[in-house]
Amino acid sequence: MSAEKGSTSPSHTTKHKTVHHRRKKHTKIFWEFVFIILALSISVVAFGIFWVASLELPDFNNFENRTIANSTKIYDRTGKVLLYNIHDNIKRTEVPLSEISPYIRQATVSIEDAHFYEHHGFRPTSFIRALLANIVSGGFSQGGSTINQQVVKNALLTREKTISRKLKEIVISIKLDRELPKDTILQIYLNESPYGGTIYGVEEASLSYFNKRAKDVTLAEAAYLAALPQSPTRYSPFGKNRDGLEKRKNLVLQKMFELGYITEEQKIAAINDYTIFDKSEANSGKALHFVMYVREYLENKYGEDVVENGGLKVITTLDYGIQKPIEEIVKNGAFENEKKFKASNAALVAIDPRNGQILSMVGSRDFFDTTIPGQFNIATALRQPGSSFKPIVYAAAFTLGYTPETVLFDVETQFSTLCDAYGKPNTGTDDSMCYMPGNYDDKFRGPISLRDALAQSLNIPAVKLLYLTGLNNAVSLAKQMGLSTIKDASRYGLSLVLGGGEITLLELTNAYGVFANNGVYSKPQAILEVRDNDGTLLEKFTPDQKEVLDTNVTALISSILSDNDARTPSYGSNSALYFGDRPVAVKTGTTNDYRDLWVVGYTPSIALGMWSGNNDNTPIDKRVAGFVLAPVWNKAFKAALGTSSIEYFPEPLPNTSSKPILKGVYCENGQIRTILNSVIKNNPDGPYPSNPRNDSQYDLWETGIQNYLAKNPTSCGSAQVESSTPSVEIPTTVVQ
Repeated sequence: MSAEKGSTSPSHTTKHKTVHHRRKKHTKIFWEFVFIILALSISVVAFGIFWVASLELPDFNNFENRTIANSTKIYDRTGKVLLYNIHDNIKRTEVPLSEISPYIRQATVSIEDAHFYEHHGFRPTSFIRALLANIVSGGFSQGGSTINQQVVKNALLTREKTISRKLKEIVISIKLDRELPKDTILQIYLNESPYGGTIYGVEEASLSYFNKRAKDVTLAEAAYLAALPQSPTRYSPFGKNRDGLEKRKNLVLQKMFELGYITEEQKIAAINDYTIFDKSEANSGKALHFVMYVREYLENKYGEDVVENGGLKVITTLDYGIQKPIEEIVKNGAFENEKKFKASNAALVAIDPRNGQILSMVGSRDFFDTTIPGQFNIATALRQPGSSFKPIVYAAAFTLGYTPETVLFDVETQFSTLCDAYGKPNTGTDDSMCYMPGNYDDKFRGPISLRDALAQSLNIPAVKLLYLTGLNNAVSLAKQMGLSTIKDASRYGLSLVLGGGEITLLELTNAYGVFANNGVYSKPQAILEVRDNDGTLLEKFTPDQKEVLDTNVTALISSILSDNDARTPSYGSNSALYFGDRPVAVKTGTTNDYRDLWVVGYTPSIALGMWSGNNDNTPIDKRVAGFVLAPVWNKAFKAALGTSSIEYFPEPLPNTSSKPILKGVYCENGQIRTILNSVIKNNPDGPYPSNPRNDSQYDLWETGIQNYLAKNPTSCGSAQVESSTPSVEIPTTVVQ
């Protein structure tokens, strides 16, 4: 019989008791777990309280001793000549906050810690935001540290990026905020922060950079000072990243405006105030342009903290035996040229082309010169190379099959298809679209070989050769030879061969090293080895090389650039480019506005380039441009060569071209056959062009040639230019 409705069976009761028992057991386990967690938490908190209580505030009086203890030292290639001690003769002058301009205080708080007066030493939101940004970037792109934390970090003996150190930093920062007034903390920060080189503290920075006390700086100067501590080397006013410093200074001003410290009118005025930094970044050391170049490399690779305090020992590639006399030669030559030719500055780079090691770097006439200013490193600055770029185009042409004997016509020539052969723009075209370059002496030489054209640095044959070679080929070779700023060919026109693209002296000198090293490119390097404070090897020199040119092409270039007879018509038989029995390949360059002068030369074991001009881009006297730099370069090259034995370049292979014009013959059967009638541009030794007038430059070039021949009859006995096929007619309007 079934049970009554609502009654409970024995089995159901047993099940209910079992479930109740389990719940009771789980509840007991839960509360035991909670008790354990609470006990552990109380223990951790108690330990934390004890740990925090045991932590003492850092002794801020031991600043100099702390920084000098693990000072990084940079040596020349011998490891014996100390070029620079990061903390040698450290400069720091402590002043009270009342002696520091309100602009400096406000600028520093604005860019470093906008909530400085609100938080209690640590700001979790900033820390988390920086942590997330660093996770996304895969590095330490943001710091997230308050001014308190930076004060603590500067005072701690250890800079390693560990969790325990960061926790200790946070705890001490909070304790610091409880025990010291905010203004005292800011005062400590401003007196201890690094501002570049051996300069620590805002008072010393103001004196060093602006020759005035920290209480007297302008708003713009204060913004510059606030911009520096984040990365004193990268934002150095004397480095190559002045644009970066300007952007960060303007960011400081924008932050000050947003926080209500300054008005919009003050912000705009300070943004437009391009301040002159008139003091040196460092006060001791040798080869300081090179040292700063090395230091920037080290900081990018190992971080500023390691370089500042890691006690690195750095052996560089620099040969101080070469560097020291060359510095004097550059300095004396620049001062002399300033008096004579209004060319106030000069720079030099010497490289071993066999491995890319930088042997010498002189970034200006004097690192400590306050008028140019001398700390700016011209050796790594972008300038236009003028005709010193031409050998790269000639090398690209020789790679295609053109030869030193190839004949081009040095005649007045219009190159823009938007204009007629006489420089008149086509309908709807502006005059500025026409392009009719001249030579340095405004003369035309008619038919000339590529050997003579390059040796004498003639412009019109060079522009024609770039057209025949192709911009893509020339730009591609330039990049392979290490000219990193020569990029997309679409950015350039035919003026590239005359120096229309900006490059650095360092990279151009090293590119010439490819010619010296038989076509093998070596990446320029400044480090032989780096060891840490314990002597552990961190880095050792390894050549970074690749073949970019055929050895015969480089032999042809070296043969031309060392051919004194070929350059004599332009430079004279006993110029400063000539070294007697010693073969030295050399090329000059002058921009068409006479703002930049270059001389770059090489032997198989050294490449040495020089630049001369003015930092502010003012031109020199064009009448004397050719006499300004070559004599100084000659002295420097001889100093670099020293007593080394004479070296010879490889002999180029004989010219085996099948076409007369590639062998120097342009007269055939009493008539003249020009280059466009003879070659297909990208295959010069291949078939003759079937219809050369299809070339967009044909009428422009041939018109210039006919006009020249009308005034200067040749030994061919005819002013007619023979076409490649009988069906091609010569324009009847070419002779004026």
